[in-house]
Amino acid sequence: MARSKEFEENEVLDKAMKLFWEQGYEKTSLTDLVEHMGVHRRSLYDTFGDKHTLFLKAMDRFRAKVNAELTREVKRSKTATEALQLIFSFIINGEEDSPSGCLMVNSAVELAMRDANVDLKSTESFTLSEKLLKDIILWGQQDEEFSSDYNADDLAEHLHSVCVGLRVMTRTSVPKEKLHRIADLSIKLLHK
Repeated sequence: MARSKEFEENEVLDKAMKLFWEQGYEKTSLTDLVEHMGVHRRSLYDTFGDKHTLFLKAMDRFRAKVNAELTREVKRSKTATEALQLIFSFIINGEEDSPSGCLMVNSAVELAMRDANVDLKSTESFTLSEKLLKDIILWGQQDEEFSSDYNADDLAEHLHSVCVGLRVMTRTSVPKEKLHRIADLSIKLLHK
């Protein structure tokens, strides 16, 4: 007779996601995952497969959660500038009880050159981020809040590269004041 699962899948997946986010893929052992997730090794394998499959699922979970959070923030914004300020604040300050940086950026830096699945998930996530930034830029251009001197696609690519750089820098001892200055200048450059 099969035993029923003794855990909620998304809850333990969130724990794995945070551990991978904090430590990276290579540094996180199966023993670390079992202890941190609070599940038996057999349950981990039965539910998520091997470590690599669990990691890819954690990346998907991260992308879905961050995308939902940023989309909510943008929808609440009254202006395109406010939307960008909220995104940059999210990138720089993170969420309470979350590791610094970004699981997608960290994973791309650590593994994308040698892991096609991680590369694919990272670039898909980057494409979603650029799309969100493009939509905000178009909104700002339509409302004549932002200059239309440059194409929204090009501006979104540029802003995304700034965002990725900020995500990396949040994992260092660079003061947050400096990161906020970089973000503020990036937004100012969009204005007429």
